[in-house]
Amino acid sequence: MRVNYIIMTERELKVKLVVSERQFRDIKYYFSLLHSESIVSGLKFAYNRQKAQDGGYLNVGRKSFVKKETSMLTKEQARWRLTNWKSMIKTYRNKGYSYPTISRIKKDIRLIAKSGNKK
Repeated sequence: MRVNYIIMTERELKVKLVVSERQFRDIKYYFSLLHSESIVSGLKFAYNRQKAQDGGYLNVGRKSFVKKETSMLTKEQARWRLTNWKSMIKTYRNKGYSYPTISRIKKDIRLIAKSGNKK
């Protein structure tokens, strides 16, 4: 049996930020409690959210996303989206939608494809 080991060396990171005293305390507190993987994950999330805000395609509220994506769909369009669902997921992710939001969109699209309109 062959076992691979990953050796990680510790590195120090110094960051210079202009923040208020309250923000400084909060940042120091969170950095002292979180693992580095969690910090990197959180920074990636914050970066993607900021990018979506700056791009103008981040809107607040899941219901508005679902309504925007499904309100004008015809039965044929809904069926096409379900048939090509993998490409639709990619499109929705590029718009910044979360997987729970995409799941809700799919649920509404199924209703439209089945009945021709939403309840």
